[in-house]
Amino acid sequence: METQLALKIMRALASGVHPHTGAALPSDSLYRQPEIIKALNRALGALTQAEEKERQRPANSGRYWSREEDTKICEELRNGLDFRLIAKSHQRSVGSIVARLVKLGKIHAKPGSQAA
Repeated sequence: METQLALKIMRALASGVHPHTGAALPSDSLYRQPEIIKALNRALGALTQAEEKERQRPANSGRYWSREEDTKICEELRNGLDFRLIAKSHQRSVGSIVARLVKLGKIHAKPGSQAA
């Protein structure tokens, strides 16, 4: 189910209306109970936050690295480009650039860090 559809359904239920017809739910409906409304609103907040986080992810986030891209980031590192600029040009996060360079053996992870 798409997030937008889930949000629409949950907003309707939290507002006490049937998600498909828009008719008011009966006053004795499970969805009119205060604790259910609070739970729905909490879930709405979490879904909205997750959707916003997803929207802000770089376009290539989670995609496989090509050999050409590996070569290019190594070259950019040798040329002294800032990690933020490298990340922006590859539409990836700074963390993914650093992790990839560590994996390629071009930089070393700080002791105690999670990069690999």
